[in-house]
Amino acid sequence: MRKPELLAPAGDLEKLVMAIRYGADAVYIGGREFGLRAAAGNFSPEEMGRGIKYAHDQGAKVYVTVNIFAHNRHLEHLPGYLAELAELGADAVLVSDPGVFAAAREAVPNLPVHISTQANTTNWAAVKFWADHGAERIVLARELSLVEIMEIKERVNIELETFVHGAMCISYSGRCLLSSLMTGRSANLGECAQPCRWKYALVEEKRPGQYFPVEEDSLGSYVFNSMDLCMIEHIPELIEAGVNSFKIEGRMKSVHYVATVVGAYRKAIDTYFADPGAYTFDPRWLEEIRKVSHREYTTGFFFGRENLRGENTDTSKYRRDYDFVGIVREYMAEKGIAVIEQRNRFETGDMLEITGPETGVFYQKVKQLADAEGNTIDSAPHPQQIVIMPVANPVKPLDMLRREKAGNQS
Repeated sequence: MRKPELLAPAGDLEKLVMAIRYGADAVYIGGREFGLRAAAGNFSPEEMGRGIKYAHDQGAKVYVTVNIFAHNRHLEHLPGYLAELAELGADAVLVSDPGVFAAAREAVPNLPVHISTQANTTNWAAVKFWADHGAERIVLARELSLVEIMEIKERVNIELETFVHGAMCISYSGRCLLSSLMTGRSANLGECAQPCRWKYALVEEKRPGQYFPVEEDSLGSYVFNSMDLCMIEHIPELIEAGVNSFKIEGRMKSVHYVATVVGAYRKAIDTYFADPGAYTFDPRWLEEIRKVSHREYTTGFFFGRENLRGENTDTSKYRRDYDFVGIVREYMAEKGIAVIEQRNRFETGDMLEITGPETGVFYQKVKQLADAEGNTIDSAPHPQQIVIMPVANPVKPLDMLRREKAGNQS
């Protein structure tokens, strides 16, 4: 068996670096136009060039999203943009619109094209259509089961990619009109306002102003609120189904999210391929990804609709059990001191968890802190403040520091 690619989101250059540092084989990014995450940091051409060079130097690939459903006004500048991506060294573009696909094949025929999940590819005939027209990979619709994926793999010889982790949408493969209708911001042009997470009530035509709750509780009504996908407990099944690329959702998520989730899936995949016959799921991997901000987890459609748990009618709130407080920038081994860039306030007396791809996990009580000039301080309250802290164990650049929220500590 061929080891599947682990594909991570990268909303900006820092997330790209962290994703690759924590084990991603490839990342997907967006430019300042033509992508479906307008609110993500996204990349200027200069940043994209730097990111692609960094990834290639590390042996990783970069795919660029060009997956809006284009209107006429978008077409004039599209060929030039595609040519720029090819010149920058992108390894592939993701598209969903047939017109954009045709433009890519004509403007940059040597640049591989992946078909985005937005194209709603749900059957082997549609996969064959795209393959016959020159697509290199299909990002399958989220609504497919593992049995359906296996049948597609048997019938069509093309790379298959599927989402294995992250937020899900109430609409078929994310093609939602609610945001456009209610706010004027089109989800299909990258500007979704996520109205599916809002509170709703029922109003009867002859009773204006009377609001009737739908599954109401003290927190409100959440009739659409999708759970988050999580397939880390089912790595063997995904591999055996023939999935070539395991995709993590989240270009708008935090650095902590990207690094933590990528790191957990990296360990699970590598452990399986080290000895498939002896593979055993390690519950610490699931415990690790529960430390990032998330909604309740589900396996989505992978095990059939009869086993689907997709919406959470109790609450739309995220679980945030840990605070991400800093990133290691440098380690002075001779002094046992770490130079840390603050991401959330922490102070002396705090018990922190320090983790990294090669560091593992250890706990460190903050006994003393100093600012960048060496002055003793009691806390690190300023965003991205540089602080110096003694650590009991060696650490490496880009290791992360986090603190369990008080209400979760035993």
